[in-house]
Amino acid sequence: MASRTNRDVLGRGLGVLGRAIREQPRIFAVAVSGSVLFGLMVIGSAFVVGAVVGEVVVPAVERGSVGVGVLALAAAALIGISVLRVVGIFGRRLGAGYMQFRLQAAYRRRVTRRYLDLPLSWHHRNATGTLLSNANSDVEAAWYPIAPLPFAVGTLVMLIGAVVSLFVTDWALALVGLAVFPALFALNVVYSRRMAPRQARAQRLRAEVSGIAHESFDGALVVKTMGREAQEADRFAARAGELRDALISVGRLRGVFDPMLETLPSLGTLAVLVVGAIRLRGGAITVTELVSVAFLFTVLAFPVRAIGWVLAELPRSVAGWDRVSRVLDATGEMPYGDTVLDPADPRPATLTFTGVGFGYEPAEAHLPGAQVLGEVSFTVPAGRTVALVGPTGAGKSTVASLAVRLVDPLAGTVAIDGVDVRELTADSLARTAALVAQVPFVFDDTVRANIALDRPGIDDETVWAALRLAEADGFVAALPDGLDTMVGERGTSLSGGQRQRLTLARALAGSPRLLVLDDATSAVDPRVEAAILAGLRASAGGGPAASILVVAYRRATIALADEVIYVEQGRVLARGTHTELLATVPGYIDLVTAYEQAEVDDDPHRGFDEVTQVSSGLEVDR
Repeated sequence: MASRTNRDVLGRGLGVLGRAIREQPRIFAVAVSGSVLFGLMVIGSAFVVGAVVGEVVVPAVERGSVGVGVLALAAAALIGISVLRVVGIFGRRLGAGYMQFRLQAAYRRRVTRRYLDLPLSWHHRNATGTLLSNANSDVEAAWYPIAPLPFAVGTLVMLIGAVVSLFVTDWALALVGLAVFPALFALNVVYSRRMAPRQARAQRLRAEVSGIAHESFDGALVVKTMGREAQEADRFAARAGELRDALISVGRLRGVFDPMLETLPSLGTLAVLVVGAIRLRGGAITVTELVSVAFLFTVLAFPVRAIGWVLAELPRSVAGWDRVSRVLDATGEMPYGDTVLDPADPRPATLTFTGVGFGYEPAEAHLPGAQVLGEVSFTVPAGRTVALVGPTGAGKSTVASLAVRLVDPLAGTVAIDGVDVRELTADSLARTAALVAQVPFVFDDTVRANIALDRPGIDDETVWAALRLAEADGFVAALPDGLDTMVGERGTSLSGGQRQRLTLARALAGSPRLLVLDDATSAVDPRVEAAILAGLRASAGGGPAASILVVAYRRATIALADEVIYVEQGRVLARGTHTELLATVPGYIDLVTAYEQAEVDDDPHRGFDEVTQVSSGLEVDR
């Protein structure tokens, strides 16, 4: 079983290298040409040194004098060989490095592009730390053997040339080479087999350490408020300790095999000297030939190591490639259509749900999926505001995600202006509909960059208009650098309500014809929220009015809607005005009353009338 596994790793590893060569054939050819040139010059240098010793040094010692012309010729030969070796080294290293880094950059882009193409349901099943590892350390590991690969290929050519040269020189010395070179290769194969499981385990632990670190940092608020710093540090330290031990195991194995790989060529040189001395005394070879062969064995020790480097890194490459290909081969992307809604159309859009059903995929294939929506049908008429109300888990956020096509329905259709959203181009959908999610995400950048997002046509005037509509212009103007203020990672320098208003302004800056608010103002003071919603009903982003679908909890928000849709357990149970539902739907009455009571409990001095007032005065984030 272990033998089959090792052969499998070797075969798959060579397959990864073959893919690299097919993707970068010209650069690989340059690198291998440099390596072959270097190898041939190594062999050539051995015979040049042998000739210098046998034909120049020994005669000079015997005569007691050195001819200037002969000495100059020997020096020129050595310098010429050295220059060509330098050219070979330069070509090999430049080509190998360029090839390796180009592949890593290309596959980082492919992995990242794939992340963006895959649906949210796929991301929900994969830890962020693992995804970061896929795009970083796994990509690096997959192409790590590329650096020594051209050297190894050139070394194979050099070994073949060396063996041929040995047979041309003397059969007895050639037999020594035939004994040493296979032994070196066999030792490298054993090294690779022992290294394979260690490298695979180390690569897996790298991803796990990255995942734990990301989770701890991302959940820093929970960790600190729950007093779990020590436990999180211990959890990270335990896995980091496993990674340390795995890497030490890798280093220990290298410590055992490296001296052996260094010693074997030296033993070969010693054997050549012993056998060569006997052959020299018998007149079978000359001093020149003996020195050439001995020097050849001496200089071959380092290049032969390149084969071992490639074999040793193949397990790590296979482990990295498996993790990268898992992302590249993942299915579930949502292809866009080719229909474009008129970008010059100033009218609000009409959103229509017709018999929509949706369920989330299970985390494991053998488990049943979770049905979230069933036969949901409703319409958000052009220019109207529709509130989506229901208890927790009723499917409101799923409806919001479907409206802007973050996910696709399993049944039924979601249409904008009568066109199935699956038939729209990505750009047309993004221009037409905008979602402001429950949890605001703010980039570690300036206020201006967070709102404009480098979208064409969004200048400072547009940014300020969106900020005014989101009731955010006041606090932005008070920031130290205004629009140029850096807000920190995830907007840490802003309050929760300020982040929500900033993300709302981001959506409004694009002048969407359909605005979907998924409890997007929950952290904003009710008076400010009412002012925002009242402004949205009249104007969106300084342009014509937009249609609005709002997932609402507060009674003041619900009361501003033209129509209320009440959902329970993924189904529409009632629709009508706020007043109509209060009079006819017991579940709706209980839910809205509970929300209202919760607000009063938060501030017993503020009654319902005060909650519903629109105030243009001081903004207070809850």
